[in-house]
Amino acid sequence: MFKKIIKGTGHRKPSKSDGNDSYGFGPPGTRNSGSNVVVNHASRGAPLTSGPNSGNIAPTATATPPMVSVEPLPQFRDVPVSERQILFLRKLQVCCFQFDFSDTLKSVREKEIKRQSLLELVDFIQSGSGKITETCQEEMIRMVSVNVFRCLPPASHENTGQENIDPEEDEPYLEPSWPHLQLVYELLLRYVVSADTDTKIAKRYIDHSFVLKLLDLFDSEDPREREYLKTILHRIYGKFMVHRPFIRKAINNIFYRFIYETERHSGIGELLEILGSIINGFALPMKEEHKLFLVRALIPLHKPKPVSMYHHQLSYCITQFVEKDYKLADMVIRGLLKYWPVTNCQKEILFLGELEEVLEATQSAEFQCCMVPLFRQIARCLNSSHFQVAERALFLWNNEHIVSLIAQNRNVILPIIFEALEKNIKSHWNQAVHGLTVNVRKMFLEMDTELFEECQNHYIEKESRASEVEEQRQLNWKRLADVAAQRDGVDMVSV
Repeated sequence: MFKKIIKGTGHRKPSKSDGNDSYGFGPPGTRNSGSNVVVNHASRGAPLTSGPNSGNIAPTATATPPMVSVEPLPQFRDVPVSERQILFLRKLQVCCFQFDFSDTLKSVREKEIKRQSLLELVDFIQSGSGKITETCQEEMIRMVSVNVFRCLPPASHENTGQENIDPEEDEPYLEPSWPHLQLVYELLLRYVVSADTDTKIAKRYIDHSFVLKLLDLFDSEDPREREYLKTILHRIYGKFMVHRPFIRKAINNIFYRFIYETERHSGIGELLEILGSIINGFALPMKEEHKLFLVRALIPLHKPKPVSMYHHQLSYCITQFVEKDYKLADMVIRGLLKYWPVTNCQKEILFLGELEEVLEATQSAEFQCCMVPLFRQIARCLNSSHFQVAERALFLWNNEHIVSLIAQNRNVILPIIFEALEKNIKSHWNQAVHGLTVNVRKMFLEMDTELFEECQNHYIEKESRASEVEEQRQLNWKRLADVAAQRDGVDMVSV
């Protein structure tokens, strides 16, 4: 990844909002200034400036004198080993300067000095050429905070009033300061994964406040930034065991706000990717806390309109739970049925795909608990006028495990779906759906001829009764029409 950064720092595709995110630049702030830099989505569009008169700028409290301008520093290999820690701090000071990236011709020399300093810092941490002191670690985290914790620019829907749109149909927003921001993220990642990083010391600076601000940045529209954040947060979760419950709870809260308040967040997919690997590591028997997370957060994530943007990751997390503890299958399937879409056919296709993955990990006992409401819904899908929905439902019979579950419980399932199969054969407009339905019908016939004939006779009787009721209804209407016509005639005579 580091080599890619060195190669890829030249030309980039211009952002459509480059002019919205301007920064001033000035000398680095105080050691505690990182705590004053917050990601506030309520004022997402407000620019964050740090100029000489911004009020929070003071000399860094280290042995090195404060820097008032960006000047090139010697490389680490050009100074004695004993002076490298001091040089490390000086380079961190250079990297605390922030620049206006809306104008590519502004501060070109200073931007390049900062970029080179970041590259050297990354290389220094990655090479493990020397264990950095606690002071250096503190200053490095402060520098990271100054650079990455910022007000995010307004989201596209906030500018236009439109609903969330498919990211494949619109160009993603690209952070103008990415040439520097990417290297800052890379430095943080290298620090977190380094074998020389002592978690007992590092957790003083990568604390709950720091983690919470990282999570706020997942709402960035730049996919490159979210990818780095995903990797870094995952590494923090793996290395800092003390933060694990807090991280899970914080992600939970993001999901709650997304589901029940905003239905707008750019990083739900990335957060679910992190959770996928976390769930994979859950010990058995599963804690009640994890089951509550499934019920209260993951299953309700099927409700929001933009579910298609993160459904693949969500489906993986749900399946992981069922594979870990098969007894959760009944709860998951009933949860899917609760949020089953009524008018959104594309969403319905996604649900059917997820349902197949869950059923593949479902055992017979749990299947029997939910098969009646499940196959009532599947029957409705079989008769859908949207051919892709009907086709996807019929594809369930291509899965050997699902077919074996159906075969074991055919006495309950066939009576539920027999009418839907017959209606498809008689009147569905799509030939592919018609052919698949014939195959499923034939499968049931071969599975249990006696049961099939019984269902067929019951269906014929039901159709016959329905025909008689319809004839009687038409006859009643005819009688009413005749009586009305006679009365009209009498009235005309009397007049």
